[in-house]
Amino acid sequence: MNATPHSPALNLVLDYHRAWTGGDVDRAMDYVSDDVFCRAPGIDLTGKEAYRGYLAGFAPNLTGLTDVASFADGDHVALFYYPHTAATSSAPAAEYFTVRDGAITESLLLFDRLSYAPPTGP
Repeated sequence: MNATPHSPALNLVLDYHRAWTGGDVDRAMDYVSDDVFCRAPGIDLTGKEAYRGYLAGFAPNLTGLTDVASFADGDHVALFYYPHTAATSSAPAAEYFTVRDGAITESLLLFDRLSYAPPTGP
């Protein structure tokens, strides 16, 4: 993913993304507002601590990452990527962010939860 120097929102989101996907959830939270709202499959999260807990629960499962694309339109940023886990490396994920006053205030996270479940027996 390439960020242009003309998009502060995109650069901020990419810094956040690199932090949490690199295992540094605390650093990722530096880019998130205290009252962040995240809508993820099966759950709505309100506030930085709830969001931190959610990411901290998933981040240790990452074994790699393939970035696909990133787009910005003003204060809105979209990311598309493949999180690699023991269960899959081919299930796509997408996030749509709103950035205000230098922080992520909203995240819409899309992925297929079943793709990240442990494989079932024969």
